[in-house]
Amino acid sequence: MKKNILKLILFSCLIIVGQQLLAQGPPDPPGDPSIGGPPVGGSAPIGGGSEILLLMGLAYGSKKTYQFWKHKQKIED
Repeated sequence: MKKNILKLILFSCLIIVGQQLLAQGPPDPPGDPSIGGPPVGGSAPIGGGSEILLLMGLAYGSKKTYQFWKHKQKIED
C-alpha cells in the first residue's frame, strides 16, 4: 500500500512539474541567400558525421571478420 501511495505522489509531482516547463522558441529564420545570407539548407557540414560512421562500420566489420577467421582456425585445429 505504501509503495502505491509513493508511486502516486511521485507521478503527480512529475506531471505537475512537467506542465510548468516551457520549451525554447525556434530560432530566427535565415536571411535571404541572394542577399548574402546563409544557404537555404543551413550551413552545417555534411561530411563529418558520415566519415565517422563509415570508419566505425569498417572497424566493426574488421573485428567480426577477424573473430570469424580466428574461430574457423580454432575449429580446424
